[in-house]
Amino acid sequence: MADITASMVKELREMTGAGMMECKKALAEAEGVMETAVDVLRTRGLAAVAKKAGRATNEGMVMAIVDDTCTKGAVLELNCETDFVAMNEKFKAYATRMATAAMENAPVDVDQLKSCKVDGETVEEILTDCIHVMGENCQISRVAEVEAPAVASYIHGGGKIGVLVNFDVEGINPADEAFQKCARDVCMQVAAVNPVSATRESVPEDVAAHELEIYKAQAAESGKPENIQEKIAQGRMEKFYKESCLTEQDFVKDPDVTVSQYVDNCAKELGGKVAIKGFIRFALGE
Repeated sequence: MADITASMVKELREMTGAGMMECKKALAEAEGVMETAVDVLRTRGLAAVAKKAGRATNEGMVMAIVDDTCTKGAVLELNCETDFVAMNEKFKAYATRMATAAMENAPVDVDQLKSCKVDGETVEEILTDCIHVMGENCQISRVAEVEAPAVASYIHGGGKIGVLVNFDVEGINPADEAFQKCARDVCMQVAAVNPVSATRESVPEDVAAHELEIYKAQAAESGKPENIQEKIAQGRMEKFYKESCLTEQDFVKDPDVTVSQYVDNCAKELGGKVAIKGFIRFALGE
C-alpha cells in the first residue's frame, strides 16, 4: 500500500476542493496516483472540477497579434523575473517584435523562432537585447502561429492571457471593423471561459473517452438499470459538450444565445457566412 503523505492530501484538496478525509481515502484507493485519485473523487461527485496544479510562478506577459489583413496571427509568452519588468512598455515592445517574427515566419517551436528575423534582426538578438536593457533574465517559453481565412486576437489583463481565434468566412472581409468586433467578442469568450475545444468534433478523443468513463462510473453508483445508466451518462456528456465546446457555450455577453448563434447573427448582418474553426489560448505561467 502506498504511503499517503500530508502534502499529497493537501495537493489533492487544492486540485479538487474535496474534504481532507475524502482526499486521503481517494489517494489510498488510487494507491497514491494523483490523477486516479481525482477520478475517484469525481466518480463520487466530490470533485466538481479538477483544477490544474503546479502552475509556473514566472512573471512576464503573453502577446497576441494579427497582421493588417487579419488572416495571420501569432501568440507568444515572454517571461521575466519580476512583475515590475513585465508591466514595462519596453518589455511589451520586445514581446511584440518577437510575436511579429513568429507571425511572419511561422516557426514550429521556440528554438526555430530564435533564428527568425524581423527588421533585419534575429529573435535571438532581440532577446539578448531585452535581457541587457531590462536587466533581468528573460526567456521565450512558447509560441504559436496561425494562418486562416480570418483571424482575431485578444489580450486580457495586460498580458495575463492571450488568445487567437481563426474562422472560415464567406462574403466578408476579415479586416472589416464590424467583423473584427464580433471576432474579438469570441476571443474574449475564450479568455473568460477557457473552453476545451472549438467544437464537439474537435474535442480530443482521449478527453471525450475519459469524461464518458467518469460519467458512466457516476451513473453506476446510482444503482439504476443499465439502460437508465447509459442515458444518464450520455446526458452528462451532452452537458460537458455544452459547457466545454466554444460554439455550444452560452455567450457571456448574452446568455440567451450560444456563441455559434451570436456569430451566425453577426454573419447575417454582414451579409456573409462565418464559422469558428479553432483557437489558441495562452495563460501566463500555464
